[in-house]
Amino acid sequence: MAGKGMRCLSEAMRGLSLGAQTCRTVSVRTAPLISRRSMATEAPVSKITRSVAEKWTPITTVPVTVHSFPDLAPRSLETYSAKHLYLPLRRDILHLAVVYEGDNTRQGTAQAKTRWEVAGSHRKVRPQKGSGRARVGNKQSPLQRGGGKSHGPRNRDFGTKLNRKVYDLAWRTALSYRYRRGELIVTEDGLDLPLPEDFLQQAQDGLLTRELEDAFIEKYVGEMLGAMQWGKAHGRTTFITGEERMNLFTAMGVAGENGRALELEDVDVKDLLETGRIVVERSVLKEMIKRHRSDLVTSIFLPGQKNTKETTMGTVVYPSSKVSYA
Repeated sequence: MAGKGMRCLSEAMRGLSLGAQTCRTVSVRTAPLISRRSMATEAPVSKITRSVAEKWTPITTVPVTVHSFPDLAPRSLETYSAKHLYLPLRRDILHLAVVYEGDNTRQGTAQAKTRWEVAGSHRKVRPQKGSGRARVGNKQSPLQRGGGKSHGPRNRDFGTKLNRKVYDLAWRTALSYRYRRGELIVTEDGLDLPLPEDFLQQAQDGLLTRELEDAFIEKYVGEMLGAMQWGKAHGRTTFITGEERMNLFTAMGVAGENGRALELEDVDVKDLLETGRIVVERSVLKEMIKRHRSDLVTSIFLPGQKNTKETTMGTVVYPSSKVSYA
């Protein structure tokens, strides 16, 4: 029994040695490590993230190209503050401004006459009893024909209030929305629509009737704005000038389906958002920004004089000198 046990033990040990030798001789081939990434993840990490030590510098100014009209040739390049023409879109502020303008433009002159304002005798029409008919008062009753109106419209003021700083911010937000979308075209001063010389000469000589003049202008403006992609098919165009220009305003009055012309005093926030693009004179754009920057200007009171400081420009303007902060 002892010999048989030793033989089993030796066979077990021999099996273990063969198993270990087999494991040492087997080699596993592995493919070289290759990074398999999609095109969306091939950007290096250094390009995706920003170092903490790197200083973030926000945009402070934006460029504006001044064009000539109607060839739109670039004439000059100007810079404006980012808080003037590069504000983020705020739909809530624009909504407040549009509602404020709409409420303040309502006339509120509708007024119906009540029973006390209708002309006529205030005598009772018939006796209270004995006629067999319904009880009735005088002829001014709202139930009678020709009588006063009950609960009718009355003369009232629909105007609402809005903080001036919020309204000025809405103005610059609308301008920034147009600028960021490339729909704000700035032209040189004196924006006007050039008409053919032969047409102007015939119109001055009285050779054309009013119908022929309107038909020619409508066709001419439609073709010109259509070629520039400013016409009806592309959302129409709003022209804003400092003063009324005869050719431009007359042409836009005839060909109103392609655009409109407005003076600076007639422009609201809603006008800046309605049409497809805004074409504005350089001086008019500067005047818009000058009038609507109350939220950027703070008053500084010094003994004996009043001064203003504009926070975006970094400049304090005094009555006799300019001091620029570093």
